[in-house]
Amino acid sequence: MKLITSLTSPYGRKVRIVLAEKRIDCQLAVVTLPDDAELVSELNPLGKVPVLLMDDGKPLYDSSVIADYLDHVSPFSRLTPADHRQAIRVRRWEALAEGVTDAAVLIVAEKKRPAKLQWAESIAKQQSKINRGLAQLSADLSDRRWCLGEAYSVADIAVGCMLGYLDLRFPELDWAAAYPNLAQLAQRLHERPAFAETVPQGEQAVAA
Repeated sequence: MKLITSLTSPYGRKVRIVLAEKRIDCQLAVVTLPDDAELVSELNPLGKVPVLLMDDGKPLYDSSVIADYLDHVSPFSRLTPADHRQAIRVRRWEALAEGVTDAAVLIVAEKKRPAKLQWAESIAKQQSKINRGLAQLSADLSDRRWCLGEAYSVADIAVGCMLGYLDLRFPELDWAAAYPNLAQLAQRLHERPAFAETVPQGEQAVAA
């Protein structure tokens, strides 16, 4: 298998963490967008990373689909509960965390446009989604150790990657001060090698 992603993509980071947690060997092909947009679009018609090239050469996307596939490929360290109700809880966490990430990505894209062409109303709308999403995630987490309580899951991975992306792109947001329980979760996650080893670094963080 081969994973095609950029090193700053929060969605790609999510898959890289799942690979590490599941101890699955996978070749990594690093791309930079928009420079490699044509290559990515040949694999994913939506032109988005990550893309997992299967052993038969067929591409798999998006990050949630890839993560679910990988969780079933290896029995080691299951990241989604077998119980259906618990699995749906994971998906809810994942959907909210990735919705906040989507809003953040849209703001970043809008702010790359010339200042006079930026749509302030759109930025404000996406920012409100981030604010509401963080508030809900914090309320849902409460004083639990992990999103599901005592069980580490892909829900935690999705939330952790979202928070990491906010740190990368919106350092002025200071979400950690507003939501200390999310900050504590982020600290616990960063203590895991899979998280610590996938934090965007240096020029890669600036370029992408």
